[in-house]
Amino acid sequence: MTLATTADRARPESNRLAGMSWAHFLNDGAANYLPGVLPAILISLNLSVALAGTIMAALLIGQALQPLVGLLADRLGGRLMVVAGLAGSSLGGALVGFVSGLWSLLGVLALIGISNSFFHPQALAGIRQLGGSRPGMAMSIFMVGGEVGRGLWPALASWVVVQWGLGYLWVLTLPALFSLPLLLRWAPRLPARTAEATPIAWRDHAGPVTRLVAFSTLRSLMIFTVVTFVPLAWTQAGGALTTGASFITVMLLVGVIGNVGGGHLSDKIGRRPLLIAAMALASAMLAAFLLSSGGWLWVVLGVLGICLFATLPLGVLVAQDILPENRSLGSGLALGLSNGLAALGIMALGPVAAAWGPTVPLWIALAGGVISVPLAIGLPEHVMPSRQA
Repeated sequence: MTLATTADRARPESNRLAGMSWAHFLNDGAANYLPGVLPAILISLNLSVALAGTIMAALLIGQALQPLVGLLADRLGGRLMVVAGLAGSSLGGALVGFVSGLWSLLGVLALIGISNSFFHPQALAGIRQLGGSRPGMAMSIFMVGGEVGRGLWPALASWVVVQWGLGYLWVLTLPALFSLPLLLRWAPRLPARTAEATPIAWRDHAGPVTRLVAFSTLRSLMIFTVVTFVPLAWTQAGGALTTGASFITVMLLVGVIGNVGGGHLSDKIGRRPLLIAAMALASAMLAAFLLSSGGWLWVVLGVLGICLFATLPLGVLVAQDILPENRSLGSGLALGLSNGLAALGIMALGPVAAAWGPTVPLWIALAGGVISVPLAIGLPEHVMPSRQA
């Protein structure tokens, strides 16, 4: 009787976790399909490849607002910011196909980035609540939705553009339109932070937070550099738009193995050893990609995706452990601020790609990956509770 009751109580949480993962799929798909169609947008608007970094930065820079959104989310509680984030990301994704110039494109991409900032901090704090005694596994399941979205949508968007043109990208937003009412049931309603809550001990947290943000920024820079400049390098060499997008799809979809494996293993052996090993291997894989050719390109990108995306749930959990007084803020720092800083790096790499070719930014990102390894060594380790037999 007790076991049945426990199972009945666990089932709604599992269903809600699956629903949140689906919402993450829709949000991150709408917010990250740009690399798959960027070559077509540059041609359509008659823009130079030197602006590729600026265009990607416009999409990503809004994510730097996530720490501020996290503070607001913890103060307000609830779940409406999650719903508003998915709605804004989907609307912006639909509008990309209707822009008529650079400035309107940058404005739409900024809308997507800001909406993305609204979705993540509150959603990530809620996922930890749904995870119970296995936060790593719950975070991985949620992250899988986002990574599958980021992996599939560049290929889907490029197919839509090749078949029907940029003006039909709005078709990809229809699933979100029907899912928004359900998200009000899936998303946990978080308690509002009261004036009597424990204040954030910034003096104690400053060092670990700084190391984590630096580590996450270099990790994000590697991801963004690959998804931005690999398709450009391929199409400039005479390859097809859909094939260039498929490189990103392979990396992100195979990277789901890292999402699940990283979260599962972190619940057993700790987070810091996995962060160190994953970034060391990711750096080696990016070097191998730059030196490979033929079918090995897809293999190496798949392993690279596993390594990079194994670190995503772990970084969020480390941030939430560093800032237990404000977990939405911690989530915003680990994902949003680091993504915003990496966006500035992508902006700077655009002229580099124009002057010396799109592979040079990849070598720069590789150097950043090497630097991230000693930063991971300095991160705090979560003290796991002892398991009772």
